[in-house]
Amino acid sequence: MELSCKAFRVGKCEGQKVVDGETMPLVLQPSEDNRSDLESLLLALNNNKDWFEQMIIKNSAVLLRGFNVNNAEDFNEIIEKFGWEDIRYVGPAPRTHVHKRVWTANEGPLSEFIYYHHEMVLMKEYPKKVVLFCEIPCPEGGQTPFVPSFRVTERMLQEFPEAVKEMEEKGLEYTLTVLSKNDTTSMRGRGWEDAFLTSDRIEAENRAKAIGMDMEWLPNGGVKTILAPRFLTKVFDGRKGRRMWFNTIVGMHGKVHSSAIDGGWHRDSTEHSEEV
Repeated sequence: MELSCKAFRVGKCEGQKVVDGETMPLVLQPSEDNRSDLESLLLALNNNKDWFEQMIIKNSAVLLRGFNVNNAEDFNEIIEKFGWEDIRYVGPAPRTHVHKRVWTANEGPLSEFIYYHHEMVLMKEYPKKVVLFCEIPCPEGGQTPFVPSFRVTERMLQEFPEAVKEMEEKGLEYTLTVLSKNDTTSMRGRGWEDAFLTSDRIEAENRAKAIGMDMEWLPNGGVKTILAPRFLTKVFDGRKGRRMWFNTIVGMHGKVHSSAIDGGWHRDSTEHSEEV
């Protein structure tokens, strides 16, 4: 399928790379200078939905640049145009609802390092696409890097083939201890109530069960969550049969209140690191 259509012009951006024949990200700009308004963009997306979907699959990432998208309301209209399933976030990142299907991405401290990960990778129901919009650019930094995860799998197979084989055969089990937001030691005052968007234990249990998570309530008001078995790698349709590094071992390694294990093989550390 052609990389361009009449409704868009292919552009370039800093850091763009060609990986395994794919342009990452594929930059799409208005076909003409007078077609940069929101209405023109919505019309172009509506008339080229199948083509746009194929561009996402073919190139892993698409960057729309040069269009007048000014706020969360405009951004939500773009999301609604595709009719993609709305999968609500479950996880530790502090996020605030902004407008309809739009939430902040992460409100954690700037000092916290965000590990490479797939969104909601531990959940049985995870989003197939993640869409980001920047309304107010950071004064410095603020980039959102992304990694071709099949390259991670290739590198791991080269350097640690036996470990990869063992984890693939046994599957991964993740355990995480989440405090209550009322616990004074809870990071930034967030707890399981924020993760499950409810303060009702029964409702939290129902939501956990729906995403394939077991729960064990603790005397201190927190909860121990267990997710198993989980993938180490995963092959997605249309991705040339490539094995994506579909796990969060790096983010889990070294956590005080969590671990990732496969069978009897246990990852643990006395060092403390948080994933946000």
